[in-house]
Amino acid sequence: MAERVPLPVHRRMLTFDAFEEGDGILVTAALRDERPWQTDARAVLHHMQLDVRVRKADMVIVGATADMLSFPHVECPLIAPKFEELVGLRIGSGFNTKLQEKFRGVSGCSHLFELSRALGSAVFQSMMSSNMRARLAEFPEPADPPVMPTREQVSRMVAPIRNTCHIWSDGGVAESKILHGVDLNHGPYPVPALDAGSA
Repeated sequence: MAERVPLPVHRRMLTFDAFEEGDGILVTAALRDERPWQTDARAVLHHMQLDVRVRKADMVIVGATADMLSFPHVECPLIAPKFEELVGLRIGSGFNTKLQEKFRGVSGCSHLFELSRALGSAVFQSMMSSNMRARLAEFPEPADPPVMPTREQVSRMVAPIRNTCHIWSDGGVAESKILHGVDLNHGPYPVPALDAGSA
């Protein structure tokens, strides 16, 4: 009996591109729903874009523009200006709750809402990347001898990402590596485990 080949029926792509822009970050987010089996205009069912400017100092959204490039109903784009209400929201604790209050259900567009929800972690990662770029420009080579920071220094350093995952748990793997002088910005990637004797 011949093996049946799965038929592709749907593809959803979320993309986020971030750019440094003055004292902030511009994040361009896009959602695209495709039907690989369809050959007419409905092959790209949804293509939505959300451009958000975020101030680095406090993670507050200072600019937001939504655009619909492909959509199923001529009335769909009428809701796009609603997403300018992202301006003033701070990426951080409570962000998702505020998104639900403002944009979920009939108050918005489910696809732009989906982009907005994913935006928080994308902005946060973009800020980390921007900060890392600045640090590497300042310290392009590993320190010799390795820097052995104090527990207090490490605590302040990792505060923004503490408890965001198992690696960055309070007193977890990443903190232990930093406390033992491991330079997370230079050397092998992924960063190796600590030797049993140093853990």
